[in-house]
Amino acid sequence: MASPDEQPASKKAKTGLHLPLRTQLFINNEWVDAKSKVVFDTINPVTEEKIESVHEAGEEDVNLAVQAAAGAFKTWKNSDGSTRRNLLLKLADLVEQNKARLAEVESLDNGKPYHVAEGVDLGFVVECYRYYAGWADKVGGKTIKPTQNSSSTFCFTWHEPIGVVGQIIPWNFPLLMQAWKLGPALAMGCTVVMKLSEKTPLSGLLMCDLIKEAGFPPGVVNVVNGHGPTTGNAIAMHPDIKKIAFTGSSLTGHMIAAAAAKTNLKRVTLELGGKSPLIICKDADLDQAAQAAHIGLFINMGQCCCASSRIFIHEDVHDAFVEKVVGMAKRLRTQGDTKSETDIPICDLGPQVDKIQFEKVMNYIEAGKKEGAKVALGGSRQGNKGYYIQPTVFTEVQDDMKIAKEEIFGPVMQLMKFKTLDEAIQRSNNTHFGLAAGICTRDVGTALAAARDLEAGTVWINCYDNFDLAAPFGGFKQSGWGREKGEYALENYTEVKCVMMPMDSRN
Repeated sequence: MASPDEQPASKKAKTGLHLPLRTQLFINNEWVDAKSKVVFDTINPVTEEKIESVHEAGEEDVNLAVQAAAGAFKTWKNSDGSTRRNLLLKLADLVEQNKARLAEVESLDNGKPYHVAEGVDLGFVVECYRYYAGWADKVGGKTIKPTQNSSSTFCFTWHEPIGVVGQIIPWNFPLLMQAWKLGPALAMGCTVVMKLSEKTPLSGLLMCDLIKEAGFPPGVVNVVNGHGPTTGNAIAMHPDIKKIAFTGSSLTGHMIAAAAAKTNLKRVTLELGGKSPLIICKDADLDQAAQAAHIGLFINMGQCCCASSRIFIHEDVHDAFVEKVVGMAKRLRTQGDTKSETDIPICDLGPQVDKIQFEKVMNYIEAGKKEGAKVALGGSRQGNKGYYIQPTVFTEVQDDMKIAKEEIFGPVMQLMKFKTLDEAIQRSNNTHFGLAAGICTRDVGTALAAARDLEAGTVWINCYDNFDLAAPFGGFKQSGWGREKGEYALENYTEVKCVMMPMDSRN
């Protein structure tokens, strides 16, 4: 029997639970055709076959979605925190009950192996909605002691929902990125117009039926499909959207910030790209370090913004470390194989998400070869059908090579030597990115000093890609503005109002 990511699109589209594939726009709790009359195809990256034609929202459609969100905000902003909490908990329960169907469609549209979508991604999605449900009734404000007239003035703050929020999510973790955005926004009382990625709209659309079933009022969540220059631009430029949250490329992040400046100075949070370093010190536990590097690079086929794509290895342990990571990469499973021996099953490889990404990654591999990096493993296409790429490991990589400077977003590992830790940190920081970094060492002082000096929003020590919903995530430099996850994400969706009054009793 074929594994889920080997099944043809025609079969997968007809199986599952009660959730049908959706292709329209979800506005005001209703499924509607796009006024633009434009559709685009979404492709199964395993088979390279069309799955469905999906409606693309034009400017008129975005206007209708914003109108619905603005109308709903009038009452949703005053809803009880306990109401929002219970709705988010109900949504989490529905996701859990429909996990198999959601994972099936996520695998179909994105290409990641079914067991990864079901066992990893959907688990985090459920946890995310439950985590932010816990915050919905706990955010209020502070009382403040003024410096002047301290004993006769009462001062306090309210944290109010910011309003209609535009959210634009990427294709690498469709359901999880949707949850990261919706969870804090809904908990704080905002209403949402969300654009799904044109590469992977289908699983995010399934969620709309669950949102409605959970009991969210019409207009609170509106979901549209489309490309960046059309649908995304209409959201970024819309004068009635008060805040925009975007995850994607640094190039697009610049465009969104510019659009916000040109229109109503809407608040912007950005989670952008990275070229994240991982430093392997000479005292590192090499088995532990190899596992960190393997997870950091190969999870989700390398399609992760914080991938450990620059690995600096102390020269004394370089050869031994290379042997370990190459051995682990050789045992990676791909093309639907779930039976062969492997080290970390959640790193099983699917195809790259589409032909564009496949060709982009292959071009980076060819650039690495041309510039003199040594291919220790892989370096070619995997098979002749589907957008599969062999797990690839480059050694003898130099800092000025293209593969050492640019975000590849594929299963391509770069290994580089260093002599001193100061040198490794300096080279790690020599980039306009600053999303994440890691260091493997058994000395706690070395680890903490490196964490202090590395210019990145997250630093992992003796691990990598260790995500927790309570821990914030976001970048330094051109890797973004603001933070996702944790309590910090709530700040993205609230305005702070200060209220002052004299305590002037008349009795």
